[in-house]
Amino acid sequence: MSTHDNLPKADGNEDNKTKTLEDKLENPVSEATESASETQESQEGKPKEITKVEESVEDSIPAEASPVSEDLPNDEVEEESVESTETSPVVEDIPNTEVEKEEAVSPVAADDEVLNEMEEAVAKDSEDESKLERHDIEKKDYHAMNKDELISELRRLIKSEKIQAIKEHVEEIKTEFNAKFNEEVEQKKDEFLADGGNIIDFYYSTPLKKEFNSVYFDYKEKRNAYYQNLKKDLQANLQKRLDIIEELKGLLNVEENINTTYNHFKEIKERWHNAGPIPRDKYNTVWNTYHHHTENFYDFLHLNRDFRDLDFKHNLEQKLKIIERATELAQETDVNRAFRELQILHKMWKEDLGPVAKEYREPIWEKFSELTKQIHENRQQFFKVQDKVYEKNLEVKQEIIAKIVEVAAEHPKNHGGWQQKIKEIEALREEFFKAGKVPSNANEETWSQFKGAVRDFNRNKNAFYKSLKKDQFENLNKKMELIKIAEDNKDSDDFSVTTPLMKKIQADWKKIGHVPRKDSDRIWKRFKDACNAYFDRIHAEKNEANKEEIAAYEKKLAHIEALKELKLSGDPKSDLDTIKENISIWKTIGRVPYKKRNIESDYNKVLDNLFGQLNLSRQETEMIKYENKLSSLANQSDDRALRNEQNFLRKKIEEVHSEIRQLENNLQFFKHADDNNPLVIEVRKNIGKHKESLEVWKNKLKKIKQL
Repeated sequence: MSTHDNLPKADGNEDNKTKTLEDKLENPVSEATESASETQESQEGKPKEITKVEESVEDSIPAEASPVSEDLPNDEVEEESVESTETSPVVEDIPNTEVEKEEAVSPVAADDEVLNEMEEAVAKDSEDESKLERHDIEKKDYHAMNKDELISELRRLIKSEKIQAIKEHVEEIKTEFNAKFNEEVEQKKDEFLADGGNIIDFYYSTPLKKEFNSVYFDYKEKRNAYYQNLKKDLQANLQKRLDIIEELKGLLNVEENINTTYNHFKEIKERWHNAGPIPRDKYNTVWNTYHHHTENFYDFLHLNRDFRDLDFKHNLEQKLKIIERATELAQETDVNRAFRELQILHKMWKEDLGPVAKEYREPIWEKFSELTKQIHENRQQFFKVQDKVYEKNLEVKQEIIAKIVEVAAEHPKNHGGWQQKIKEIEALREEFFKAGKVPSNANEETWSQFKGAVRDFNRNKNAFYKSLKKDQFENLNKKMELIKIAEDNKDSDDFSVTTPLMKKIQADWKKIGHVPRKDSDRIWKRFKDACNAYFDRIHAEKNEANKEEIAAYEKKLAHIEALKELKLSGDPKSDLDTIKENISIWKTIGRVPYKKRNIESDYNKVLDNLFGQLNLSRQETEMIKYENKLSSLANQSDDRALRNEQNFLRKKIEEVHSEIRQLENNLQFFKHADDNNPLVIEVRKNIGKHKESLEVWKNKLKKIKQL
C-alpha cells in the first residue's frame, strides 16, 4: 500500500465543525511559509502525500485479535536487543523538542480507555499488516451445519483463503465439529454400557472424524510453514529498520548542501515506510528510536525554517484528510469495517506523518479523538444489538430444551412409540442447531443443558430396549421351534396333512414378534428355505397335473369359438338336438385350471344366444343349461361343490317362497279394489313370475338330488 497517494476528499456530508476546523487550520498559514513552500516546490516538486485508505480491509481478523507473533511457538521468536546506546536510545534521552510535545497528547499518553484500546489494536496490527491482504471472509453459521458440511467448509477455507486470515473460522469449525462428535460419542457410550459392555473396552470413531482430523492437520501444517517464513521476514525487516536508523543518525554529520541533505532525509522516510513489519515486542522501541532521531534532524533544520515549515504544512494537510475520512467512517454502517480502517488511519497518523505547527496540534488531535470515540461507540452499539439477537436465540434454545425434557418424560410401551419419540427428538435437535448463537457467557451452560436432556432421553430409550431383549430371546426360542417343524416336514408327501400344518406355522411365525437383530436375518432365511422347499414340491406336482387342465382349457376355448360360428337350421327340434350335442361335447372335455373357471360363464353366454333363437320356454332353457353346470360340478373330485350347490338351491327356494307370501299378503290390501287396478295387476304379475321361478329352482334341486 503506497503511503503517498491522496486520501479521498470528503463527500460533502461532514459536519460543519469539520469544515470550520479546516478553515481555522488552513487560513493562518503565514505568507513566509507559503513563499517557502513555493520555493521548495519549484526546486524539488510538490511533497508527496499519504495514501488513500484501501477499501479492501481485513474482515476475518478483528482488531482486538492477537498479533502474529502470539501464534508462533515461544521458542521461535528470538529476543534481539535494540536498546544499545548506538541504535535505540531510551525514551528519557529524547530532547524536549516540539515533536516531543506533540507526542505528549498522542493516544499512547492519553488517559482515555477508547484511545488506549485503539493504540493497542494498532500495535498488534503493525506486525502483520503487509503480509495479510485485507479482504472479507464470510463467517457462516457453523452451528447450523452438520459434520459433513463443516468438513467441506474447512477444506474450502484452507484451499481458497489466506492461511493467516482464517484462524477464527477454523477454531469455530473445530469447536462445532467436536461438540457434535462428542454428543454422538456420549450416545454410543450409553448404548454400549446398556448392552453390558465394560467402559474400559469402549472405543468409538468414524470415517468423518478421521477425515476431519486429516483436514485440520493440513491446516496446522500450512499455518506453521507460513509462520516459519514470517518469522524470517520479521527479523529481516527489523535489521533493515535498524540500518535505516543508523543512516538517519549519520545525516547530522554529513557536510553537504542542506537541500541535498533534506532530499536524503525524505528518501530515508520513504524507505522506512516500506521496510515492512517487525516483531511486535520490538515495535515500540524501534519506533521511538526512529522518532527520536527524526526529532534530532528537525532540530538540525531549525537553521532553515523554510524546510521545517514546509513539512509542517504538508503534515497538516494530510492529517486534515485523515480527519475527513474518519468523519465518513463515523457514518459507515459496517462498524467492524469502520473500526479496522480507523486502525489504519491511526497508524498513518502515528507512523507516516510528522508534527504540525504548535498552534494546530491540540485542535486536530481533539477532533480526531472525538471521531475515534464516535466510531467506537457505533461499534459498541452494534454489539449491544447483536447481544439482543443472541439473547433471543438463547430463549429459543431454552424452549427447545424444555420440549426435549417434556418428550423425554414420556415413556412409550412399545417399539413404535419409541421410534416416534426418536423422530421428535431428532427434529428438536435440528431446530436447536439452527437456532443460532447465544451469548458467550451462556453458551457452555446451554450446551450442557441440551446434552443432559438428550442424554436422559437416550438412557430411557436404551433401558426400554434392554428390557425388550429378554422378550426377544424368548421369541427367538419360539421361532427356532417353528424352524424345526418346517425342516422336519419339508420332504413330506402327505400333502393333505402337511399343507395345513405348514400354513399354520407360517401364521404363528408372524404373531411371535421381534428377535435380536443379529439373529433376525439368519433364522428367517432358514424358515423361509424350509417352507419354500415344501411348497415348491407341491407346485411342481400341481403343474404336472395342470398340464391336462390347460389342454382342456384350450379345447374349450376352441369349442366356444366353433359354437359362436354355429348356424341353426330353423327347425326347433333339430336345432335343440344340435345344441344338446354340443353341450355333450363340452362335458367330455374335462376340467380347466381353477384360475380359468370363468370360461363356464363365457360358454353360458354363447348358449343363451343360441337358446334365444329357439321357441323354448324359460324353464326348459334354464334346465338344459343347468344340466351342463351339474355335469361340471360332478367332474370335480371334491363333493363339497355339489353340497354347496344343493344348499344354495334350498336357500333360493325359501327366499322365493317368502317373496310369494309377502306379495299375497300385500294383495289382501286390495281385496275391495277393481281387478283392473294397475297395482293389483302388477302384484299378480309378480306373483306369477315368482311361482314360475320357484318351479325352476325346485326342478334344479330334483336334478342335483338325482346325482
